[in-house]
Amino acid sequence: MNHKLYELINAYQVQDEQEKRDRAMMLKLIALFPDIITRNNDIAHFTASPWIINRDHTKVLMVYHHIYDSWSWCGGHLDGVNDPFAVALKEGKEESGLAELRALKKDPLALNLLPVHGHFKHNEYIASHLHLNLTYLCEADDRAPLSIKTDENSEVKWCSVDEINRIVTEKAMLPVYQKLINKMTAFFVTGEMTKR
Repeated sequence: MNHKLYELINAYQVQDEQEKRDRAMMLKLIALFPDIITRNNDIAHFTASPWIINRDHTKVLMVYHHIYDSWSWCGGHLDGVNDPFAVALKEGKEESGLAELRALKKDPLALNLLPVHGHFKHNEYIASHLHLNLTYLCEADDRAPLSIKTDENSEVKWCSVDEINRIVTEKAMLPVYQKLINKMTAFFVTGEMTKR
């Protein structure tokens, strides 16, 4: 069993029924599968995402994702790396072209079980499975240069928080993004920034 990941998920403070049940499922899957941080586990595996906001907290960085054919957050598979925080930062930089990305909080902002429907990637069929995703709150300069990651996305842009419901066509993700917006707002309102 991956004890480090188990401890991280177990310590996460759930805020609602979705998080309570998703956390319980993640803990079960960690205990069941020793390969839970690799794609060798084709039932479920861990991913990490940065929720990237600009410095005045009015915009979110989004990429146009090939597989989902929608505007989406950045993120990727742990692929054997036992540090979701580091993976989230790496994926955020790789998928956006940002040279600098600053974490506002080292603990996860949110956790979610995300169903992935069967699809083709690099001419290979990937069967439906679950992403066990941890999201981290990050900040970047919205004037910094951006670039696409051609094998994964075709566009990268900053969009206003209000724009997300209009541009995201992957409807199942809208509640996930809204929750992240709510948590981001609460993070600043409660003054958690000063507690880091």
